[in-house]
Amino acid sequence: MKLISISGLTDERLIRPLEHIGNLFFEDTKVVFNKEEEAEIQIKFKANSSEKKYSICGQAINDKGSSPFECNKKMENLSEKARFKQEKNAISQVYLKVLQEYTGMVQKWGILTGIRPTKLLHLHMQNHVPMEEAHQSLKDEYLMSDEKIKLMQKIIDRQLAVIPDLYDLKKEVSIYIGIPFCPTKCAYCTFPAYAINGRQGSVTSFLGGLHYEMKKMGEWLKEKNISITTVYYGGGTPTSITAEEMDMLYEQMHASFPNVENIREITVEAGRPDTITPEKLAVLNKYKIDRISINPQSYTQETLKAIGRHHTVEETIDKYHLAREHGMNNINMDLIIGLPGEGIQEFRHTLDKTEELMPESLTVHTLSFKRASEMTRNKAKYKVAERSEIEQMMKMAEDWTEQFEYVPYYLYRQKNILGNLENVGYSKRNQESIYNIIMMEELQTVIGIGCGASSKFIHPVTGKITQFSNPKDPKTYNESYKEYTDRKIELLNEHFLLEELK
Repeated sequence: MKLISISGLTDERLIRPLEHIGNLFFEDTKVVFNKEEEAEIQIKFKANSSEKKYSICGQAINDKGSSPFECNKKMENLSEKARFKQEKNAISQVYLKVLQEYTGMVQKWGILTGIRPTKLLHLHMQNHVPMEEAHQSLKDEYLMSDEKIKLMQKIIDRQLAVIPDLYDLKKEVSIYIGIPFCPTKCAYCTFPAYAINGRQGSVTSFLGGLHYEMKKMGEWLKEKNISITTVYYGGGTPTSITAEEMDMLYEQMHASFPNVENIREITVEAGRPDTITPEKLAVLNKYKIDRISINPQSYTQETLKAIGRHHTVEETIDKYHLAREHGMNNINMDLIIGLPGEGIQEFRHTLDKTEELMPESLTVHTLSFKRASEMTRNKAKYKVAERSEIEQMMKMAEDWTEQFEYVPYYLYRQKNILGNLENVGYSKRNQESIYNIIMMEELQTVIGIGCGASSKFIHPVTGKITQFSNPKDPKTYNESYKEYTDRKIELLNEHFLLEELK
């Protein structure tokens, strides 16, 4: 842990955002006020405030060769809440600049620690702010680099080309269906996923609850005459259940949901190759579902073993070809940069193997040490690449996707992500996942059904987001799915104010 002492500030509300910024530079940061004798790094701030202006400067006091960094904010006619927001922004900017000079590391996302940066640019576009002005605002407010702003703009342009009515989709909903079972639990995973072996009783009970939720939610949608834009089967691994169980589940979807034939996109995560069989692919064909994910993560066998994925590299390739033979026409594959023991050579091998398959879309993740994962609990066991090498691998992915005409179309970030980088979804043109765009930009209500599924209710006028999550473990879900279904319908009635759509 890196202890940073700060003098000249006293507002405790600043500690958490300053620790988040500190974590961009160090593995774990603790910020304290005025405890210089205990700290490894000491930063001194000096502020001047008036009704019209707030000025803050700061410097690492053991870094005698540098000049103080300064930031000024206009404060005229602001509410108390808005004044604090401006002060926090100014302090964060100075703090970032001090740490950049102290470490020699440049943060291309600036002070931004949120996970959905493209939402900021979408907001400017919805308010019809000229592009150049919107870009300058991101630089001024967050100290974002031109490189990241350019990437965001490219993604948003693609999103609006794919979904021209993206800003008008509040009148519809999307559905996320969570199936919380996998063959095994991966070391980096924090999803509500349980090893399916020996849990057949849990699976059967869970599917009964899931069918109930689908039926009741379909009744509500039909009653309110609300259309579904996309359906996404996630988890876990939805193809962990049997072909017969899948068949009954999709049959329930067709019986429950309104106008299934008009849904723009249905996706099934078949991420674990060891769950894919000819029988399951035949079920997908039966219901005209041809968009799936088959996720190699890496094409190095030692890596797969280290992270708890029990399939082989050859199985990934074989199941990819099997899916093609069974009419899967839009396959996504996930790759992860920075897996334990992997460097540039291993990632180059993964890109070379991907080139042999050429899926329609490719999601490039940067490894994140998620708080509850096995990898985070036993960090010493999992050696990962240095920041500079992680950045090189991301650049390799960018160059590879450009070479083979994949276009970036969505982006998100995570806490504790290696190199303070990002996860980017690429696709061939017109093969983008509509659900991924809708979910990431939070412009439409997504109803979560199933174990661990999270719902986000977007108010159709104000855009206010209300979140609601089902229980993560199958036992609790099985005991309470009726209660949770009723509560979701209450929230939908509260936040989906149909009279305001007219």
